[in-house]
Amino acid sequence: MIRKRVLVRRTVSAVAAGTAALVLAACGGDGGGPAGHGGHETPASSPASPSASAPQGRHNAADVAFAKGMIPHHRQAVEMAGLAPARAGSAEVRKLAADIGKAQGPEIGTLSGWLTSWGEEVPAEGAVDHSAHGTGDMMTGEEMRELESASGKAFDTAFMEMMIRHHEGAVEMAKAERAGGAYSPAIRMAGEIITSQSAEIERMDKLLGAG
Repeated sequence: MIRKRVLVRRTVSAVAAGTAALVLAACGGDGGGPAGHGGHETPASSPASPSASAPQGRHNAADVAFAKGMIPHHRQAVEMAGLAPARAGSAEVRKLAADIGKAQGPEIGTLSGWLTSWGEEVPAEGAVDHSAHGTGDMMTGEEMRELESASGKAFDTAFMEMMIRHHEGAVEMAKAERAGGAYSPAIRMAGEIITSQSAEIERMDKLLGAG
């Protein structure tokens, strides 16, 4: 009888010990598994790390040249457009200048952001990357002074003639980006520049012909 009681006690102890071990194992699994609170230690969280740090898109030298060349180019166009409200003789030219400033101002910020994210220097104010485009499409200091001193119809004519040349240079730069670039947003911007500035060239040609 005593022997039977001893065996029963041993069996109960063994079952209790086994149950405790299972409970401990379950608790340990909760802390280290995907649903645990120690998320930084879970294997399930590691596959998300590469995608979180992956670049949004690749770029190449053509993309860098496009951004570095277009920033000073746009800055000068915005500067020229800024002269129109006080000097233009026609409402059409004032509207055209306003459209140019509205489109190209934000693009300067976008292009600068790309260069910064690529670890490249943003061109300083007044700097021109002559390797990115022909110098003939940028106005010289003398030409800018002439434009600043003009008013009325003389301003309208000089502004449009200079801006046509300026736009033609931008279109060529954009075509080079579309041909050799790799960064999708830059290629998309280049396409928009070709479309919008080609339309503005046509618009200015008509205004000059009508005048």
